[in-house]
Order: sequence, then C-alpha cells, then structure tokens
Amino acid sequence: MSGQDGYDPEPEDGATQSGGPQSGAADGGTDEAAAAAPEDSTAKDSATETEVSELEQAQATAADLQDQLARRGADMYNLQQEYSGFVRRAKADAANQRQAGAQDVLESLLGVLDEVELARQHGDLTGPFAAIAEKLESTLGQRFELVRYGAVGEAFDPEVHEALMHETDEDAETATVKQVLQPGYRAGERVLRAARVAVIGPQ
Repeated sequence: MSGQDGYDPEPEDGATQSGGPQSGAADGGTDEAAAAAPEDSTAKDSATETEVSELEQAQATAADLQDQLARRGADMYNLQQEYSGFVRRAKADAANQRQAGAQDVLESLLGVLDEVELARQHGDLTGPFAAIAEKLESTLGQRFELVRYGAVGEAFDPEVHEALMHETDEDAETATVKQVLQPGYRAGERVLRAARVAVIGPQ
C-alpha cells in the first residue's frame, strides 16, 4: 500500500511531455500562416494596382480614340462644306458664263432689232421679211425675256433712260419722256441698253 502511495503516475508526465511537441507544431503553423498573410496581401495589392493601371490606360486610349474620331468628323465636315462651296461656285460660274454669253449675243442683235423697228414704223415691214422679224422677236422674248421699252409720256428714270435732250416746262410737275430717239432693251431685269430719249420737265 505504501508502494502505491509513492507511485508517481508517469503516463501523466509522458502525456504532458508528449503534449509539448504538439503544441509547438500548432504554434509553428500559426507563425507560417501569419508570415504568408502579408505576402498574400502584397500580391493582391499588386494585382489591384495592375488592374487600375490597365483600366487607366484603357480609358486614356478610349479618350484618344474619341478625340481622333472627333477630329476626323470635323475634317469630314469641312471637306463636305468645301465641296458644297465648290459645287455652288461652279454652278454660279456656269450660270454667269451662260448669261454673259447670252448677253453678248443679244447685244449683237440690237442693231438688227433697231432696223426691224424702224421698218415697222415706216410701214416697210411686210411680206416674208415681216414673218421672219416677228419670229425672231418672239423667240428672243420667250427664250431670253428680251423686251423693247421706251414710250412717250412715261416717267424719266435714269436707271433705264438716257437723256439726250432736255426741255423745261413750267407746267410740268415731273420729268417725263417727250420723245424716244432709240428704244431700250432689257433681258429679264438686266438692262442691255438704256432707252435714249428727249426729256421735258420742270425748271
């Protein structure tokens, strides 16, 4: 019994001793996890920075492409405007050239038309010549809006009349055409030749 009282339970000490290495192993695992945690955090931060950098580059590239697209659009607009202006100028030049050419032809015919009018006034416009003259005047009127003008009694207008003679009349209120010396001609609104007239007006 006394031997049993002095018995020291070794298994308990062994259990205590064997428990020491296990606790150390657990502590070692905790240290390794703690050491690995900063590395994982650093890797995540690096990956995040890379993603942010790539996103910024993509945004910069998109902004540059938008700027280039806007510039190309402006260039295209300017080119279209230049082309439209060229077309308008070309049409205007062509119209002016046609008008100038028509005016040259009409002015060259004014002498002939004067002869026709004189013959008509003197009663000499008869026969085939009368038919030809009337056809000529009709064609010029329809195609070129050529009109002969100038009549006694109409108001004198320096824009369409050329006064070769002038008389005064105390009873006259305004200047009027007293005599048409040579008729005027206009094509549309353009005066080809002013009517040459004698004018009578107030003092």
